[in-house]
Amino acid sequence: MNKLQNLLAALTVITLPLLCAAVQAKPLNIAEQGSFTVGGSYVEHPGTFVPENFIAPDGQRAYGDYAYVEYQKPVGAKKLPLVFQHGGAQSKRTWESTPDGREGFNTLFLRAGYAVYLLDQPRSGESNLSTLPVTPDTPWISNPMYGDKTLYILSRIGHYDSKGRPVPNAQFPAGEKNYQAFQQSWTVGSGPLDNDLNASVLAQLADELPDGAILVTHSMGGTIGWRAVLRSDKVKAIIAYEPGGTPFIFPDSEMPKVTEARFKALSASALGVPLADFLKLTKIPLVLYYGDYIKAGSDNVGEDKWGTELAMARQFVDTVNRHGGDATLVHLPERGIRGNSHFLMQEKNNGYHSQPILAKAP
Repeated sequence: MNKLQNLLAALTVITLPLLCAAVQAKPLNIAEQGSFTVGGSYVEHPGTFVPENFIAPDGQRAYGDYAYVEYQKPVGAKKLPLVFQHGGAQSKRTWESTPDGREGFNTLFLRAGYAVYLLDQPRSGESNLSTLPVTPDTPWISNPMYGDKTLYILSRIGHYDSKGRPVPNAQFPAGEKNYQAFQQSWTVGSGPLDNDLNASVLAQLADELPDGAILVTHSMGGTIGWRAVLRSDKVKAIIAYEPGGTPFIFPDSEMPKVTEARFKALSASALGVPLADFLKLTKIPLVLYYGDYIKAGSDNVGEDKWGTELAMARQFVDTVNRHGGDATLVHLPERGIRGNSHFLMQEKNNGYHSQPILAKAP
């Protein structure tokens, strides 16, 4: 069994039911838990601080650009922890309880014996201090006001009927309460989006863990994960759930073909790096998962957008493997698993765990 198969055996999470309600009802045995920050910097206002004028900015520092990390370690934890990197306009809530209140990935993997680290990337969520002000081009600065239907469609959660009512896909929990819970998970950035900063902080976290870590990324977090590998040899593997929305990494001499979306700005993209850097991605196993309702050229904007991302992901995997790497792309409908959206970790089948997928793995 090769290293990729070992990784799939440990971490594939959507095939056969393993965590039944009776198992989930058992208490979690936690050996250690806590929170901390990693990375960060500060800017200092000129002048000299004097206690007599303690509210003046003179000589005082503004701190920011760090990640907030919350962690739990189960009793008898496996050697490598899981570090969860969220996507754009999201936070560590991505991995917590589902919209309908079931267990999320953090506790599901705790039950499977993994130490779990959930982070809010710099300038997001509970890491919302920034050393730079927001600018008009800062993504999601007006998010999510007046954008609920846009976000719903782009995430392929579902569509809307003729009266504008949400119609969820097969796996997303139905009902207004769950719709509202999903919409209330979005966040705004407190400063400009900087995925190189995010990757550097994520790499620093991996460096600080004794044995390194397996990264679990989502959406925009995909590019942050790829870039973290370029910065740290303590990243031991990456599980990427629907990476996209920001560039895939390719050798700068082997740039891929771009499949354009109907709305061109939504098309998948690529970033060229020196071959020596790209080859770092070939040293660890990579697994990419994509859900259902993905079709380039579809009249549905979300399906079309993610069709371009899937096409780019296939080229990325092929390029990694052509250079001797160990990458696998799992398109769930091709495995008979249907109805999942961009937020498959929050859907009704999120508590499924794998064993037999190894027999199907390429």
